[in-house]
Amino acid sequence: MSFSGEVKEELVKLENDARHCQIAELAAILVYSGALRADDQGIRCIEIPSDTPLVASRCLMLFEKLQLMSNTALSDAQRQCRLFLDKNDISVIKKVQQVIKDKEGDNLVNPLVIKSLCCKRAFLRGAFLSIGSMSNPEKGYHLEYVCSDIQQAKQLVGTLLFYDIHAKVVARKKYQVVYLKESEEIVELLNVMGAHISLMNLENLRILKDMRNAINRKVNCEAANITKTVNAASKQIDDIQYIKEHYGFDNLADHLRQMAELRLEYPDATLKELGEYLTPKVGKSGVNHRLRKLSELAGKIRNS
Repeated sequence: MSFSGEVKEELVKLENDARHCQIAELAAILVYSGALRADDQGIRCIEIPSDTPLVASRCLMLFEKLQLMSNTALSDAQRQCRLFLDKNDISVIKKVQQVIKDKEGDNLVNPLVIKSLCCKRAFLRGAFLSIGSMSNPEKGYHLEYVCSDIQQAKQLVGTLLFYDIHAKVVARKKYQVVYLKESEEIVELLNVMGAHISLMNLENLRILKDMRNAINRKVNCEAANITKTVNAASKQIDDIQYIKEHYGFDNLADHLRQMAELRLEYPDATLKELGEYLTPKVGKSGVNHRLRKLSELAGKIRNS
């Protein structure tokens, strides 16, 4: 199962004890996944695509808890989960309609339904179950809600801001996509929605990812330093060999001759190790100074 699927599976198992939070979550599901419809016989129903079984089961559970459901049916031909409402029970229909703004062309959750912070949490949870998804955090951090219009996107963005989560919106074909790319804000959203197990899994993955990146940076840095040291030693040896062949060690000052002989004897030694071999011992800066003097001398001999 994908990480996104694991988050949703965890969310559908959460219990909303407060009735107002149940209404808020159901409102999000009705707006983002379903619609209040009338079939050929004029019977009102909620239709949810059955290719989203987690959403359908969550919706069924909420209807049962809120005692808003008359009966249900699943149409394989239309791939719809149909929640039928008694056409004579006007009060039930009104209760369902109350969770959506009663304004033509305005397919939003009623702001009164998500007035409290706990209901906003439930709303975000229902919206994620309906239209949310999240990429594999091992590959990258990306969480999004795919809204049908800009007004729905603005309502989501505004709700997320209550938790200091700054989402962005981008148009994708006929949809408006609300998305997060910062791992810290994705973690905060998982916490807000109540997906605490997924949050811990994400944090563990993030720690491992950060550790791997830190190790890779250290290895790359050490490899670069080794390459730099090897290249420098190779040039030093070339310069010293040139001096030996075209100038002679006998013409060198004692401290430079000793340095040249040690570098040829220990071609893989570090500057610190070379300094330990000298008598008396010399620090890294002193060794580096002598080797630089030898390189300068080799350059002069080549140019003479």
